Amino acid sequence: MTPKVDGFFDPATNSISYLVSDPATRRAAAIDPVLDFDPASGRTGTGCADTLIAAVERDGLAVDWILETHVHADHITAAPYIQERLGGRTGIGAGVLEVQRTFGALFNIGDELAGESAHFDRLFEDGDTVPVGGIDGRVMSTPGHTPACACYVFGDAAFVGDTMFMPDSGTARADFPGGSAETLYDSLRRILSLPAETRLFMCHDYGAGGTRDFAWETTVAEQRRSNIHCRDGVSRESYVAARTARDAELSLPRLIVPAVQVNIRGGRMPPPESNGTSYLKVPVDTL
Repeated sequence: MTPKVDGFFDPATNSISYLVSDPATRRAAAIDPVLDFDPASGRTGTGCADTLIAAVERDGLAVDWILETHVHADHITAAPYIQERLGGRTGIGAGVLEVQRTFGALFNIGDELAGESAHFDRLFEDGDTVPVGGIDGRVMSTPGHTPACACYVFGDAAFVGDTMFMPDSGTARADFPGGSAETLYDSLRRILSLPAETRLFMCHDYGAGGTRDFAWETTVAEQRRSNIHCRDGVSRESYVAARTARDAELSLPRLIVPAVQVNIRGGRMPPPESNGTSYLKVPVDTL
């Protein structure tokens, strides 16, 4: 079955959020919605999310799911705002529990996270189904970039998160806590074992350093033929060596500190303090 896919590019974070829908029933899932955030002022906004909501209303869709491919380090999720406006259930890979333990300790908020249902409505295990109308979506656990990474496959469309980029841009980094280049290679090969005609939708694109227009859709066949990091013929050993060397040169994402501490809460800001204001922490001499 061929679902309808709409992508929404956010130039501030180079992120793409998606609506995947069943044309027959008009049921839909939102994937990786973005909340606007200005780190200098601490101001949030809903412009990107409102564009997605407008598309839902224009097409007369009903949103059943709000899905995260992983705990993002480069944008804050708009999942709570989408849920408030449109309903639906939130979901993420069950590996989020490991991410929460790691970053809960870093930000000293472990007690806040303990005892919660991970701040998500559903934690997905590998092989779980995610029904959208008449389309039975399937969850593929794809750790390596983060322990929570999951790929969602709806018919001929697969949403790969940060695990993979467009062919000329390669693959995700694997040096975050809980990341592993070896595990990431195995996850990439798993995605590339999908049928050759499967459409693959990226979570980010940077225009190959400004050398082409932004793009976020490719196919398994194209990735296997020409991905600069994981095309057919690249061995596990050579991939791990190249990925490890590349990661050693990378700086931290610009929004990692605010994004992670909000996203491990399912997109909710820290509880307000006695003056009614929420505050985000910056760990000093730690990262």
